[in-house]
Amino acid sequence: MLGVPGGKVFLVPWTEDWEKEFLTEKKEIESRIGHLIYGIHHIGSTAIKNISAKPIIDIAIEMEYENNTTATIQAFEALGYVHKSNTALPGRYYLTKGSPRTHQIHLYYSKGSRFLQEHLAFRDYLRTHDRDRNRYEQLKVELAGIYSNDRIAYAEAKSDFVKEILRKSGLLRS
Repeated sequence: MLGVPGGKVFLVPWTEDWEKEFLTEKKEIESRIGHLIYGIHHIGSTAIKNISAKPIIDIAIEMEYENNTTATIQAFEALGYVHKSNTALPGRYYLTKGSPRTHQIHLYYSKGSRFLQEHLAFRDYLRTHDRDRNRYEQLKVELAGIYSNDRIAYAEAKSDFVKEILRKSGLLRS
């Protein structure tokens, strides 16, 4: 199952279909604009085995250079994505696909972006630390019950845990 209506928060159990969906989407993106891309990463909870998640595939894309943003956005639009305002997401462009939303792209034009490094460090840490992954899942389940109609409050309520994990990963200093 993929797709979450706007503003809603609900979790479903992890499935290997999410990895397959990411790889399918990655292949499609690479076939259209791969020559412009430095890296494509599966991020978010759907990229972490055995953790419940909102059924949306989060994709981080590093572009080699920002010389023609309009053409790049148009290439993603040809794949069914819609460019959204990026005021809430500093340092990146944000695009969504599907109604309800099934995919999200976080598009970075600076190789090694701090925001991307945080996404990858968080994902990688939870992939290898079962105890913290389980704690995160419990927190998400609790918060999804509280903030089922407010995805922004849901995300903000997880921020202290995210910072804790980033410190444990060595990316953030206390």
